Amino acid sequence: MTQRIHKVIAAAGLASLRKAEAMIREGRVDVNGAPAVIGQRIDPDRDRIEVDGVVLPVTPGLEYHLVNKPPGIVSTAADTHGRATVVDLVGAAVRLWPVGRLDADSEGLIIVTNDGTLTHRLTHPRFAVPKTYVALVEGEPGAATIKALVGGVELEDGLATARTARIVDRRPGKTLLEIVMTEGRNREVRRMCDAVGHPVQRLVRTAIGELRDPELRPGTVRRMTIEEVRSLYEAAGAAWQDDDPAPGAEPP
Repeated sequence: MTQRIHKVIAAAGLASLRKAEAMIREGRVDVNGAPAVIGQRIDPDRDRIEVDGVVLPVTPGLEYHLVNKPPGIVSTAADTHGRATVVDLVGAAVRLWPVGRLDADSEGLIIVTNDGTLTHRLTHPRFAVPKTYVALVEGEPGAATIKALVGGVELEDGLATARTARIVDRRPGKTLLEIVMTEGRNREVRRMCDAVGHPVQRLVRTAIGELRDPELRPGTVRRMTIEEVRSLYEAAGAAWQDDDPAPGAEPP
């Protein structure tokens, strides 16, 4: 069913009806790569809307949840061993999946959604969306260790490189590191720290792009705002990509 575009923008929560019309007049809205016009009717199921060059997720039924994963919960939609999953924590009535993975022992922020486009953007290394981790490691790494993490650590599946790494705090026999990664290989941060001689005792993801929520307690979930979703699209490169899956389709 088609709807007037300014109503679709308003229904997404981005702006009021009047502000949405102003955005269209100012040339800030595109539909399928062409400038939108006042009164234009679109199909939210099929048409692609961009506001200020950033995709506007408006497909009916899309859901975005931010989960603070505690240890022991697995980052899959279902588990063959019967363990609780991040999708179980959300408890939605529609089919959802986690965006990327945190291993069972790790903690922190993970997105659960049914937006295939955003999932693809946040997990494909080509888009290089940063994820920030705080790692409590054994020992007292120094400048040489930080340089190695940023310069690249050779793992069995290839070179792994942190975008940034820094020492946050020191404790007797332990050190708190902040490590920013743009890949998401299996247990990558843990393996990197092992390789430089400082095994991880605790690992927490604290940010996905600019998305943070220090008030979200472990094991709890909240709905994401449209502004947060758009900020992630922007972090991943706003322009539409030819290999992007449809918003409601799980990426391969």
